[in-house]
Amino acid sequence: MGSKENSYQRFKDSGCCVLIPTYNNDGTLKAVIDGVLEYTNQVIVMNDGSTDNTADVLKDFNEVIHVHSFDKNQGKGAALMKGFDIALEKGYEYLISIDSDGQHYPDDLPVFLDKLEEAPKSLIVGARNMEQNSVPGGSSFGNRFSNFWYRLETGIDLPDTQSGYRLYPIELLKGIRYFTGKYEFEIEVLVRAAWRDINVTYCPIKVYYPPQEERISHFRPYKDFGRISVLNTFLVAITFLYIKPRNFIRALQKKK
Repeated sequence: MGSKENSYQRFKDSGCCVLIPTYNNDGTLKAVIDGVLEYTNQVIVMNDGSTDNTADVLKDFNEVIHVHSFDKNQGKGAALMKGFDIALEKGYEYLISIDSDGQHYPDDLPVFLDKLEEAPKSLIVGARNMEQNSVPGGSSFGNRFSNFWYRLETGIDLPDTQSGYRLYPIELLKGIRYFTGKYEFEIEVLVRAAWRDINVTYCPIKVYYPPQEERISHFRPYKDFGRISVLNTFLVAITFLYIKPRNFIRALQKKK
């Protein structure tokens, strides 16, 4: 068997699919899908109400992947959660999310499967090298800010809590209720996974940041940063009012 056939079989054996949430990234979406199809055809694309030519791009792939579209933009969190539901209905146990803006490299997909073999039943975050020169200053600061609050809320030290390239153990995440359905969902799901005693770990990945004039970002610095701050306020309150007392009681019960 060739390397492509081996990769396809590996995804089947692991019960893992790939989810591509997309919103107005018609310029990069085709290349991302083509790249993912080099490793697996177990692919779901969530079109989050795009108003550009995304629907036309996806027409070429309707026969080989599963496409689901929202009529109106609902936010990345909503797209991810719907993708989780679709994947579970199809019988998958794991799901790797990869952004459609071209920042992530599909050839890192096997890295997640390698890490999954090393740490089964884990939520695995693709950790970017945030020290490289092409990383925007705002992204680097936002990541450090997010890492600090995540460590406070869970006790886990992750190098990159804002990466959208992740492997989710969707079977273990079933039944969790979330506050958010927007961009900040990616932070909340990490925290709630840790609170459910799911192992949260990471693997190093590559990242590409195009020149400033070519970047397309749907992150709204003031509005989204404000939403993230409100979310962290709630999560910190829950941590100290419920999670830490719960864990203390559990520790006492284990000693008995």
